[in-house]
Amino acid sequence: MKFKLLLASLIFTSTYLMAGEVNIVAASDMKFALDEIAKVYMSRHSETKINTMFGSSGKAFTQISNGAPYDIYYSADIDYPKKLKVSGQAVGEVKPYAIGRIVLWSNTVNTTKGMESLLSPNIKKIAIANPEHAPYGRAAVAALKYYGVYDKIKDKLIYGENINQTAQYVQTKAADVAILALSLVSTPQLKGTPSYLIPNNSHPELLQGYVLVKNNPEAREFLTFFETKEANTILKEYGFVVQ
Repeated sequence: MKFKLLLASLIFTSTYLMAGEVNIVAASDMKFALDEIAKVYMSRHSETKINTMFGSSGKAFTQISNGAPYDIYYSADIDYPKKLKVSGQAVGEVKPYAIGRIVLWSNTVNTTKGMESLLSPNIKKIAIANPEHAPYGRAAVAALKYYGVYDKIKDKLIYGENINQTAQYVQTKAADVAILALSLVSTPQLKGTPSYLIPNNSHPELLQGYVLVKNNPEAREFLTFFETKEANTILKEYGFVVQ
């Protein structure tokens, strides 16, 4: 009986050592790019499973601060992972990986004329990410103010919990137009629709960064791949300006 228990224990240990798991939380603008990078990685490392969760950078920061068991954190605002590092809640060094861009997008309204198009009386609802915890929302508000349209349209604003939900609002026509991440507009589902790339001098730079939260060897291995030219190429394909 003891031999059987010992054998079972050895089998379990062996399986555990063979099968690694990496839990990643990331800003929603990384949804498609990071999932593709993870897919490529897992195709070459069948013993490792990459789990990706997406939301607003601010809410992910709060979750990690409260002990959420993530191994890697990708933020649309590099200041969030810096705060984790300073507070001792991250084991790796904070590294920048890309600069995000914002676009004006709609599947029903012509947005190619730029921010002035938001003043059209035909536009009833404008979706942006919640600026309280979403960096893309803060960039959207800054751009609206830069072009002098914020006070004129602020009553039309509706807020997504993150940039992905913001895109869903306009896709489902809950909003007429949205200010979205270029990385989402670059996906096959949205890229066929004309959009307006908002000049980056109209808002604070969306410098994005990541940090290793837990000392997980498989997570370190994944980050080694993430830093390669191949992974950077995928980021570029989704509209990120790679550092």
